[in-house]
Amino acid sequence: MASSGAASSRRSNTDFISTKWAKAFFGVVAVQALICVAFEAYVFGQFQTSLGSYQGAADNVDLDSQYRTIPTFLALFIFGFLYVLLLTWDALRLKNTIQVIGLCIANLALLVYTALQIDQINSSIDKLQRANALKQDPANKDVWETIRPFLIAIPAIIGVVSLAMGYIAYQLYREFAWDILKQIGADYRMKKRFLQYQVYIALLKFDFFFFLGFTVQFLVIVTGKTDVEKGLTIAAIPITIAILLFAAFFTQRETKAGVCLVILLYFGALGYFFFKLVRIYQPGRKEHYQAVQRSLTAFAVLTIILIILTIINAFICMSNFGAGLKAHLVKPKGSDLEKDDLNSYQMNDQKPTLPSRMTID
Repeated sequence: MASSGAASSRRSNTDFISTKWAKAFFGVVAVQALICVAFEAYVFGQFQTSLGSYQGAADNVDLDSQYRTIPTFLALFIFGFLYVLLLTWDALRLKNTIQVIGLCIANLALLVYTALQIDQINSSIDKLQRANALKQDPANKDVWETIRPFLIAIPAIIGVVSLAMGYIAYQLYREFAWDILKQIGADYRMKKRFLQYQVYIALLKFDFFFFLGFTVQFLVIVTGKTDVEKGLTIAAIPITIAILLFAAFFTQRETKAGVCLVILLYFGALGYFFFKLVRIYQPGRKEHYQAVQRSLTAFAVLTIILIILTIINAFICMSNFGAGLKAHLVKPKGSDLEKDDLNSYQMNDQKPTLPSRMTID
């Protein structure tokens, strides 16, 4: 019995990529991550080896910021590709159509960011060269010419992959629709509630990436921070993770008080990002953000949009509390999962009983 249970568990861990389109989607994203991470790592290595023994960066705030800009950008993009791969696995495992669509949009965002990084890295290298901060030997003097083809290739690869992801996502949408029908049933209103729940959960996962991307750039590159501001920003990272986890938990358990508290925190985060967006261009302050002004602006704007959408969907999900969705999301304790799944499939495969008379909703 134990061995059969273990075998069943192993099968369930890989069943989500057993179909043709699931394999294709995961494979395309995995290849993109592999190639782009390799290219970003190569660029990072070339930049690091080109750095000279210049010691004036500590006295030059702008130059010190340029030193940190390129490694931070590259590390952030590497994390981005790996995070998209992780969310792809998660979306296919949960058969979350909305998250699959969100991944296509997130990939386009990566396309924009990797296109922005070309000019940003070129500008940083140019400033470092003019300050004699790079090695002057012939092999490393023109590091920009060495890494430029790789930087250009990355958004080109992402563009092609995004087209493939869009087509495969449509096929997955058709495939997952049947699975959702078996899980939720043929009730249109229940399927709509489940879709709204999926939207909310997907937004939480993307909120994390864009918040983290903004915070990392702010902490590492932006100058002129006070110790208090830096400490509060660092503390905000684990707090944000906890908020997002509790947001999902309260929504799944339909805890209205908890969701209301989370929404209040969302409004606080919204105010914070509006404040930071103004700070980026505020006279007397914008000099501190110059090295990452465009990138930080893009992250801030997208994070604001995501938070607004998250707040809207939180209210929508809360309005669905008590309508029966919780029974489909939360398994009873001590239940036999395999038996539950089998029974739910059998029940939902049956044709629904037609009402004896017409009803108007």
